[in-house]
Amino acid sequence: MTTAKTKLASVFIDGEAGTTGLEIRERLAGVGQIGVKSIDPAKRKDRAARAEMLRSVDLVVLCLPDDAARETVALADELGANAPKIVDASTAHRVADGWVYGFAEMTADHAGKIRAAKRVANPGCYPTGGIALIRPLVDAGIIPADHPVTVNAVSGYSGGGRSMIEAYEAGTAPAFELYGLGLEHKHVPELQTYSGLTRRPIFVPSVGNFRQGMLVSVPLHLDTLPGKPCLRDIESALAERYRGSEMVRVAAEPSASLSRLEAEALNGTDKLELYVFGKAALNQAVLVARLDNLGKGAAGAAVQNIKLMLGLD
Repeated sequence: MTTAKTKLASVFIDGEAGTTGLEIRERLAGVGQIGVKSIDPAKRKDRAARAEMLRSVDLVVLCLPDDAARETVALADELGANAPKIVDASTAHRVADGWVYGFAEMTADHAGKIRAAKRVANPGCYPTGGIALIRPLVDAGIIPADHPVTVNAVSGYSGGGRSMIEAYEAGTAPAFELYGLGLEHKHVPELQTYSGLTRRPIFVPSVGNFRQGMLVSVPLHLDTLPGKPCLRDIESALAERYRGSEMVRVAAEPSASLSRLEAEALNGTDKLELYVFGKAALNQAVLVARLDNLGKGAAGAAVQNIKLMLGLD
């Protein structure tokens, strides 16, 4: 008796030659239920060929600049019922109507929303860490929605795209630098929206001379918060939100054993670690998220969303 082959789900990575596209393709190669389709490089800008590719796949991942991502979405709109599901890794649709934000662990039921979605906006790397720390505390009433929040972060240079990668690998970039000092970094809208904050947070990103890895930190004066929470209250709220998660781990009492935290420890993984440091006598805490900016901060989250949307997870 012949056993029928299971039909592979088909995925097109639009922009597969970029940093995130390459990472997604590499990860999808290990997912047996998915087949990746590619367009002839000579037809990358051929509208008819692109439309036919979109029509032929179950899902498309957009690893494109924002304007190009919007153009592909408009092309998909023209296909009506023949349009594929979309995961957009650009910034273009992260706070747009009709799109589900692709941080599966954000709330208890959010993975289900992604599973049912036709269009998912993959999160930015920095907001992934910031939202993971802040949202559970806002939901628990520990941080008021209108509280003044500051988020500091450092990323490896791969998060800056091709030009930044080339500058660092050529040895022409500084060892470390702050950027986005006009306080209008493109990740702030999603950071505010999905953290549940009504007051715009201050976000100060930076980049260091290492390829990948990320630390996102949120300092808190505990005695300025209602109820004057202790470190254990914060740890408990985070632990409750992420209990049972395969991707997100809340470290147990790290302040007792760690005085340093380096950014590269989770490189090559899709994990996210959360830490609560502080000193009760000072009424101060520093919350830290550690992740691979190319993993849970980009390609890892995209593959997680792809699998959810295709019913493979």
